[in-house]
Amino acid sequence: MDSIKLLRSTQIIILGVCFIVATITSTVILSNGILRLKKYSEQVIKVTGSAEKNIISDTVAWKLYFSRRDARMISAFNLLKEDLHTVKGHLLDKGVKENEIIVAPVNTAILYKKSDEGKDTNIIEGYLLSQEVEVRSHDVMKITEVSRQATELIERGVEIISQAPEYFYSKLAELKLAMLSEASENAKQRAESIARASGDKIGRIRSARMGVFQITPVNSYDISDWGMNDTTSLEKKVNAVVNVEFAISD
Repeated sequence: MDSIKLLRSTQIIILGVCFIVATITSTVILSNGILRLKKYSEQVIKVTGSAEKNIISDTVAWKLYFSRRDARMISAFNLLKEDLHTVKGHLLDKGVKENEIIVAPVNTAILYKKSDEGKDTNIIEGYLLSQEVEVRSHDVMKITEVSRQATELIERGVEIISQAPEYFYSKLAELKLAMLSEASENAKQRAESIARASGDKIGRIRSARMGVFQITPVNSYDISDWGMNDTTSLEKKVNAVVNVEFAISD
């Protein structure tokens, strides 16, 4: 009888020990699993990827203004109309196409006689009429050269103000998409390099944010938090940036 009780007690003790060992083992395994899950769910690698490309503008816009003033509005208008005829003729003679010339409406300003104190009175002294002509073309080099010859119009009696040509790239939307892809690939390569150095691997992208585009002259290193869009230079440099977070995986 005593031997049976002893056997039962021994069995209970063994069963209890097994239960305790199993509980501890399960806890350790579960804890490790939670820690690993926490590690790979919370730890990320944050990198910035970039891509850069030089482009040559394929569109040019050049504006010039001319004006006339006279005591009579009709006289000023007739003089301005003659100037427009002279300007268009000059542009066409230089090889600019008719459909590349955009003529804006006439602007009219009333000129009032000044008082002895330099203030405007109610007496009309004359009228100032002005007009803008814009040349927009894909023949960038030709229009650039024509803009440099604008002083010839002054010699012909036209009072002009010539602005510097502005240069644009017509396929910028497509270029931005391609450069974002390159910048994302660059970000992935940087993340892989960082993870490899610490013995980890990168997983899926957690988040990605597009940075601003910087369009600057080729030899410029200027940047802006809001992005830059240079129109002064024929040759430009486009820089795209993306900020990406990668998860860490086994």
